[in-house]
Amino acid sequence: MDKLYLKTQIAMRQAEFPTDLKKREKPLPVGDGKIVTIPGVRRCGKSSRMENVVNELLLQGIDRKRFLWVSFDDERLVKMSSDELNLIIEAYTEMYPDIPMGSVYMFFDEIQLIDGWEYFVMRLYKHYSKNIYISGSNATMLSTELKSALRGWPEEEETLPLSFREYCHFKNIKTDSWLEADIAKVRNAFKEYNNEGGFPEVVLMSNPLAKAKTLQTYFDTMLLKDLVEHYQISNIEVLRYYLKRIMANLTKPTSIRAIHGDIKSRGLKVSKDDLYDWANFACDIFMFMRVPNYSKSLQKVESSQPKYYCIDNGLRDAVLLPQSDDDGKKLENTVFLQLYRNHTAIDQIYYYQGRGECDFVVQHGTEVTALIQVTWSMKDDDTRKREIAGLVEAYKATRCKKLYIITYDESEDIEIEGDTVIHVIPIWQWLLS
Repeated sequence: MDKLYLKTQIAMRQAEFPTDLKKREKPLPVGDGKIVTIPGVRRCGKSSRMENVVNELLLQGIDRKRFLWVSFDDERLVKMSSDELNLIIEAYTEMYPDIPMGSVYMFFDEIQLIDGWEYFVMRLYKHYSKNIYISGSNATMLSTELKSALRGWPEEEETLPLSFREYCHFKNIKTDSWLEADIAKVRNAFKEYNNEGGFPEVVLMSNPLAKAKTLQTYFDTMLLKDLVEHYQISNIEVLRYYLKRIMANLTKPTSIRAIHGDIKSRGLKVSKDDLYDWANFACDIFMFMRVPNYSKSLQKVESSQPKYYCIDNGLRDAVLLPQSDDDGKKLENTVFLQLYRNHTAIDQIYYYQGRGECDFVVQHGTEVTALIQVTWSMKDDDTRKREIAGLVEAYKATRCKKLYIITYDESEDIEIEGDTVIHVIPIWQWLLS
């Protein structure tokens, strides 16, 4: 690796600041003395969150020369070995020999692409700077070695595509007004959000065809770079079909055994173990998130068929042709993403399945804190009975009294047992509460 090339990259990045970016709901911490890690799916806004840190520091009077930013998805840098990473520090100190390294803010984008990056970051943290931000599109970036080598845990700031509140902010739609006209705009905005998802670049586009093409490109990049290349998978077409099958099964328990049988019936060859591994890999790159069945028995939880939720409704729609019953599925996916967005380290999200089903069981530590059903509408009598029955069954199993049914635009309170009430809430109101 040529140090001159590194110097050029560092200088070019410094010249680009400040950047004109919309802010996310939660800013990244500054000055905590910990490595700040920003894991998340590709193109969800991780780099933009780091750029907003730079913008804030510039407003505080920090000289732009004190920003060391390296993006490892650069085609030349991605070929670096871990032994060459120290050339970055050598290049920077040759550029600015009078700047103490302890005052430098370091930003490393997509650093997980370099094998052995953890040891480089640990060395920087111990001997150079406590102002380190690292982003990556793989959940394994917070490795055991990195955690154990630091006196404190890295500060993890997982990033998802835009929340509905952020989506409205990006679209300049008021979310704090109770005027009828403004509420109507919020309702309409939710329909768009539920369909197109929250990838920032896509949200700011106006052409529907360009949005679909961009999302298809995201999927192909995840497939080819994050899965095929990173995990050295050769069976690309079977992998593509498998990911689509999981997407199509959104909101339902997924049997990998059944999908394996379907793939074999098509005359294609793949081992069942490979399919289990691929599902784990797809979760590692944040394409899917796995939800187990609720049980007080850990063994039953581990052996249950999980549900898989997709990181973004728009991504799913771009990969699959939208179907007539997809509005309700996407509504449930949106609810899951918001629950996940707000979860803490000791929270767990389950689904409940007995004679009936409850879409989400939210547990904080050992306590079940909410039971949630999701349906587009309660107007059909059979749907109403089914949703209430599943919620009541989960209530009797958990004794949790915070019961909700989230709909597109209906609200009411339903008494079921003494002072126990099911709250029916419009999705847009729940997302903004």
